[in-house]
Amino acid sequence: TEAFGKFAHVNALQRDLCPSATKFEGEIIAMVLDFLHADAVTDAEPVGMVTSGGTGSIMHAILAYREHALATRGIRGGNIVLPETAHPAFHKAAHLFGIETRVVDVDPETTTVRAADMAAQIDANTIALVGSAGNYPYGTIDPIAELGVLALEHGVGLHVDGCLGGFILPFGEELGYDVPPFDFRVPGVTTISIDTHKYGYSLKGTSTLVFRDKAIRNAQYFHVVGWTGGKYMSPGMDGSRSGGLLAATWASLVKLGRAGYREHAAKIFATADSMMNAVRSHPELRIMGSPTFCFSFTSDDFDIYHLADFMRPLGWRFNGQQYPNAIHMAVTRPQTQAGIAEEFTTDLAQAVEYAKAQHAAGVPAEMSAIYGGVAGGLTSDVEEFIIAVMDDMMDTQQSLPPAVPTASVSTQDAL
Repeated sequence: TEAFGKFAHVNALQRDLCPSATKFEGEIIAMVLDFLHADAVTDAEPVGMVTSGGTGSIMHAILAYREHALATRGIRGGNIVLPETAHPAFHKAAHLFGIETRVVDVDPETTTVRAADMAAQIDANTIALVGSAGNYPYGTIDPIAELGVLALEHGVGLHVDGCLGGFILPFGEELGYDVPPFDFRVPGVTTISIDTHKYGYSLKGTSTLVFRDKAIRNAQYFHVVGWTGGKYMSPGMDGSRSGGLLAATWASLVKLGRAGYREHAAKIFATADSMMNAVRSHPELRIMGSPTFCFSFTSDDFDIYHLADFMRPLGWRFNGQQYPNAIHMAVTRPQTQAGIAEEFTTDLAQAVEYAKAQHAAGVPAEMSAIYGGVAGGLTSDVEEFIIAVMDDMMDTQQSLPPAVPTASVSTQDAL
């Protein structure tokens, strides 16, 4: 926050007024490229950019693929092939940029996509494949090496969404945990999104997107040379950008360094292991796939949301998943404090008994699966409800109170 304050007034668009903003961004990208093994790339020039968040990174990647495919293959729009577990930001990008999405089911046991199923959806208009490291619902890692082979065979891009895991999985691998390579060591990987504001421990409003080849990044550049206000150019979708956020992100990476990130990763992986072992100790519960620091679990014996309902007042905030109903926990630094994993074990045991009793009594659960919100009792037909929720957030909770009418006072009343 101190670094943010020193550069809060800076607009990174006006780089000549604050050259430090350019230096911050360049060094942020250099550090990210370093631990994503950009040195393994020998036939191109890896580059990157700082964006406004994970969604921003994903949207920039998809825009770059669309523009690159148009310039090099003559494809207008095209399609992307992605697992059902891929972040909704890919669908947002496709919707805004006129791209078809081809969604592939994941293996219900592993919760990761099968390369053969992805291959079946690729055609001459495919511009990119998508894999996650790890995916948001389950924290599992798609078979990136196999997807890389597909990408090379078909001459398409492969985007790895590391927004959730990109700043912790590399250090988990260094610590000896089973983390398969998902970065530029994998042939065929062409872009990676990785959030600085999650396990990078920077402020909200920043993420990074790195490219194997500079040509892909440059495809989404934008400029207008004939504007009366002068020649306009923008290397990304944003115009003005906060120099304060760039400074804060740079400060986080420099302050922690590889040793700091490794230290935090060690505690988080160990805590996640402890919590997952607590879940596995209950035969009524089942962990989805083979996760790492972020895990999801469900139950075949009762509605798992009953368990979440019990644990919420105790301070445990789970995120709801669906198809099937499940709840997930992304372990972060607060959970690594002494005694927290033990509290989880104790509270979980009580929650299981509560959920069994509620199920036996036929009581419906209160919690439901809504990303970034807290709604209850949702069904599959929810579009109108979701719109109403967004209206409430934008038009009610964020609006000014109604003005009080000014009473007209006559001269006679005043006397």
